Amino acid sequence: MESYTSFAEVYDVFMDNVPYKEWAAYVNEILKKHGIKEGTVLDLGCGTGSMTEELDDLGYEMIGVDLSDEMLEIAVQKMEEKEREILYISQDMRELELYSTVDAVVSACDSVNYILDMEELTDVFRLVNEYLEPNGVFFFDFNTKHKYRDVIGDQTIAEDRAECSFIWDNYYYEEECVNEYELTLFIQESEDASLYRKYQETHLQRGYTLEEMKAMIEASGMIFEAAYDDYTGKSATGESERICVVARECGK
Repeated sequence: MESYTSFAEVYDVFMDNVPYKEWAAYVNEILKKHGIKEGTVLDLGCGTGSMTEELDDLGYEMIGVDLSDEMLEIAVQKMEEKEREILYISQDMRELELYSTVDAVVSACDSVNYILDMEELTDVFRLVNEYLEPNGVFFFDFNTKHKYRDVIGDQTIAEDRAECSFIWDNYYYEEECVNEYELTLFIQESEDASLYRKYQETHLQRGYTLEEMKAMIEASGMIFEAAYDDYTGKSATGESERICVVARECGK
């Protein structure tokens, strides 16, 4: 079952608790700290373009890449409504192909966790290294094994909104380090407010440790530079649920 098809329609509704503006300001601070003060930035796994737009507001020339055409359609619609100039590309990050190099790559909202195989994720990092300018910076966040195993675990989460609601059944498979969530959506029909359509999607994400991420970064040819607990600026620990990583291009 495909991910981010029906969910794309209401993704921004359920993600309204994500502080994209604050996250983008933090990313901007980190990029400047590591020498990137301007230029072209690739948002890898950009979804509906919320982070992409915030970074665009901060003066970067933005490119967004995502696998979901449904998510990109919404991103393009938002861009056109606000008369922005952002290049959106429909691609699997495992087959990343750009027209030129970029100064930085950003990947937020645990997009890299959707790559379930460590060799494939290492290849993604190699592609990032290939398309970064010399000494370019890669910033990404990821959900840890600790979060999937000990915090989310085997839980059911439900949320009800006026125009849509969802039931999220979560399962964690220890041996594979894979988190599965079955998403059931009820979305209000635009033509008839009393009618709701039911949709179902299954999402799979793999939990990683910081040590595994470091090893994959080094295997890809990049240099690991820093890791932070979530978007706080504090050092990552074994109790971190989300970790932000900074890596640097190091030759091709």
